[in-house]
Amino acid sequence: MSDAQVRANPPLLEVRDLKMHFPVKEGVFMRTGKYNRAVDGVSLHIGAGETLGLVGESGCGKSTLGRCIARLYQPTAGQVLFEGNDISRLRRKQMMPYRRDIQMIFQDPMESLNSRHTIGYIVEEPLLIQRIGTSAWRKQRVRELLDLVGLPARSVTRYPFEFSGGQRQRIGIARAIALNPKLIICDEPVSALDVSIQSQILNLLVDLQRELNLSYLFIAHDLAVVKHISDRVAIMYLGKVVETATGEELYHSPAHPYTRSLVSAIPVPDPHQQKQRQVLSGDVPSPINPPTGCSFHTRCPRVMEQCREQEPQLIAVSDPEQGVRHRPVSCHLFEADRSAS
Repeated sequence: MSDAQVRANPPLLEVRDLKMHFPVKEGVFMRTGKYNRAVDGVSLHIGAGETLGLVGESGCGKSTLGRCIARLYQPTAGQVLFEGNDISRLRRKQMMPYRRDIQMIFQDPMESLNSRHTIGYIVEEPLLIQRIGTSAWRKQRVRELLDLVGLPARSVTRYPFEFSGGQRQRIGIARAIALNPKLIICDEPVSALDVSIQSQILNLLVDLQRELNLSYLFIAHDLAVVKHISDRVAIMYLGKVVETATGEELYHSPAHPYTRSLVSAIPVPDPHQQKQRQVLSGDVPSPINPPTGCSFHTRCPRVMEQCREQEPQLIAVSDPEQGVRHRPVSCHLFEADRSAS
């Protein structure tokens, strides 16, 4: 969705220059001397029925961004617009109506499910909090939800530890869709599962999206997984989005040097096919003391002097020789197509 399309058709979710800085306490008196810039000026949008994949290394701020959008964290600055309404500063009671429309699936299903509660109560709890329906209706709704995610109705009396990892994640999905939400934030929902189970959960999410017209923010560190489910993909590095493109564009013509490295690391199923890896040198800088200029310049194989001094902006760029056409990229290597913005 281009900027012009966004203006003509407002997206379901729009994030504008969002920041989440955690104070770092230092010294004997535990005073705030520095800040961990986990999310440092992210802008993105998600349309109705669309899946946006969010990819990056561990510690880049992906999960923090998701929690800010779900309002599990109070953002330091910026806006989170849901259906045109800014929810970034709403109080707890003001957020209650939006909780119905924005739900979350967590990475570790065992940690996200209360081991002391039965599956029936876990799935019913969102309905109880929102005071929806009678007791009989809620019980019936729970059985329908379990059937929808592929679990038997008799599961209602059992506990989370009696299920496998894949089954527990199905329970987490049933809880997430209980209120008929419009947006679900999937925080690495398959990374803790066996490879054979990952595809089942991904296919379940795709089927539910078609049936319920859901929108997803799908957070992951594996580009191969994101490719299977996402309409567009945003690449995140050290608290910032450095590139956004459709899945096909990203895999066939990655633009940002960081994206190229990630794409080159995707395993090839054919053992006879050789693939040239673009291995990055050095470690990810600390978000407490980020580098000046471009945050990626300390590891970039094509670094220039401008990269060390000036921070690039996420602007639509074009490079026909590399197959890049009007795509948001944050890199000095490309000449920005400013006239389009």
